[in-house]
Amino acid sequence: MAGTPRERARARTMEDITRIGRQHLAEYGAAALSLRAVARDLGVVSSAVYRYVKSRDDLLTLLVVHGYDELADSVAGAVAEVPKEHHRDRFLALGRAIRRWALTEPATYALLYGSPVPGYRAPAEQTTEPGTRVARIVLELASEAHAAGRLELPTEADAPTTPELAAGLEGIRTQFAVTLPDEALSRGVLTLASIFGCISFEVFGQYGPDGLGDPEALFEQHLQVLADQVGLH
Repeated sequence: MAGTPRERARARTMEDITRIGRQHLAEYGAAALSLRAVARDLGVVSSAVYRYVKSRDDLLTLLVVHGYDELADSVAGAVAEVPKEHHRDRFLALGRAIRRWALTEPATYALLYGSPVPGYRAPAEQTTEPGTRVARIVLELASEAHAAGRLELPTEADAPTTPELAAGLEGIRTQFAVTLPDEALSRGVLTLASIFGCISFEVFGQYGPDGLGDPEALFEQHLQVLADQVGLH
């Protein structure tokens, strides 16, 4: 670990606070997070923790950013293991990695994609970049497939594009510096929403107590259908 002894000590303390915060998130839920409880389990007085994390909201933001980054790192690692010319397989690896992480870290997944925490509003300046990393990976995969002629788009739009939607899609192009056409962008957004929707059904028990018998097989079918619908070959 680089840096001065003070910087290394601070980094270790932040890691400990994050680790304990995630433990409490899993045990007690986001609404019950308490810096005093974190300080107790860290073995220090509350005032010592406040030097690193000033409020419950700051703790939540720390966990949100850490969760987004951990998820994106898992997805990026899974995609990187598949050769770049295998566009469909890279997409499948992405979906499987999201599900695998969500099932491993259901409490953090719920913090990121579940019900809002009462009284908490994530600061965009801290959470937007990490929160859009997975979307950026999806757009990179789509751009690579499109450039290679392996992304089959419809000859006509799936549905009329209103001026408002067109402006929103242009905003995506600007934000992520991609040149994909509207049809590819809208399908990409809907595909990502569908992946997270399917995973949320599983994580939050919406398939029933037995998960329809084999939720992994169901998710695999879902991914294959999505790959067909988005035009990946």
